[in-house]
Amino acid sequence: MRQADLAKAAGISASYLNLIEHNRRRIGGRVLNDLARALGLDPTQLSEGAETALIQDLRGAAATRSAAEAEVDRAEEFAGRFPGWAGLVTDQAAQIARLEAKVKSLTDRMAHDPQLATSLHEVISAVTSIRSTSSILVGGEVLDRDWQERFHRNIYNDSQRLADSSRALVGYLEAPADGGALALSPVEEVDAYFDRRGHHIADLEGPEGSVEALIADAALATSAAELLLQSCLALYRDDARAMPLAEFEATAIELRHDPALLAARFGVGPAAVLRRLSSLPERPAHPAFGFASCDGAGAVTRLKTIEGFSLPRAAAACPVWPLFQALSRPGQPIRAVVALPGEGGRRYLCHAIAGPLGPVRFDGLSPVEAVMLVQSAPASLSGSAELAVGGGCRICPRSSCPARREPSLLA
Repeated sequence: MRQADLAKAAGISASYLNLIEHNRRRIGGRVLNDLARALGLDPTQLSEGAETALIQDLRGAAATRSAAEAEVDRAEEFAGRFPGWAGLVTDQAAQIARLEAKVKSLTDRMAHDPQLATSLHEVISAVTSIRSTSSILVGGEVLDRDWQERFHRNIYNDSQRLADSSRALVGYLEAPADGGALALSPVEEVDAYFDRRGHHIADLEGPEGSVEALIADAALATSAAELLLQSCLALYRDDARAMPLAEFEATAIELRHDPALLAARFGVGPAAVLRRLSSLPERPAHPAFGFASCDGAGAVTRLKTIEGFSLPRAAAACPVWPLFQALSRPGQPIRAVVALPGEGGRRYLCHAIAGPLGPVRFDGLSPVEAVMLVQSAPASLSGSAELAVGGGCRICPRSSCPARREPSLLA
């Protein structure tokens, strides 16, 4: 039964049912009875395991803070005797996870946002100029009237520049009055476009697909974003023509979505297969795929997130991710299982490769791009060796990581 059909039969919205299924809303009374009736079940069949999710959340919270030495074996007893307190603990654990994710996002923006860096540079430049000029005036050296007026004029002009730069900086850091988001960079605009489309562009799956028509309908804010989107859509179109959707889907299922086997079957490069797998439509037969690409400097150029997986938007990401390791080994495919921090940290199976972006030239620069496909690690790989990764050094609690660049805020 589809989620929307069940919600309609029970007289609730599909979004509310989704919250129930993800343990973000508790149910009882009429809603529980309506759902049981729609499913043809006795209400007790739905309510008997109501504490199971709470117990699992308690154990998950304990796994992320192993230093607290919580009595995990007594989680069921705690949930049964004090369900309210148990709910508070799990809610706070979820809130901590959300705040850590927000710290990660804000840290990346504060550290690598070009507009912020420019504004700070202008403020520091103006302050330095004012200090230099004023030190001459108070240094005791005798200056004629013309030089004094010139220095006073410089201080006045630099003060005006400092005031303007400070206002611009404050205006940038403050949230907009309407509660909207800060302006996106061109790269973020393009990723937002693909997020809205689900990263599957059905209009380009056939021979009649038009990149120009899609760009005209995209309504992007900047011409720079349009240029980036044009190159991304053109690459998508080329991949779709080399690996037609119907044939590629059937073959991917047959070969269990193995990138190496798919590349051999279709006669294309591994990078094209990784991109194509990440653009598959959402179906039960396909795993949820995340995707990332970066340039030779390690700056993330494309990003498709899945549950638990994301990367900072600049070079402050964890260098242990296969995406960045591939840059040092161009042309060599990398397959690795990675694990996020914490005893309950998620595990992912990653495929990555780096190579020239465009034709190779001997007499000029050949830009390099690395791509990485990410999916939840299958249970069959539970005993495999793992790479210990994190979001970035500033927010990673791994104190003994040999790749650490700076101390962690969470240590």
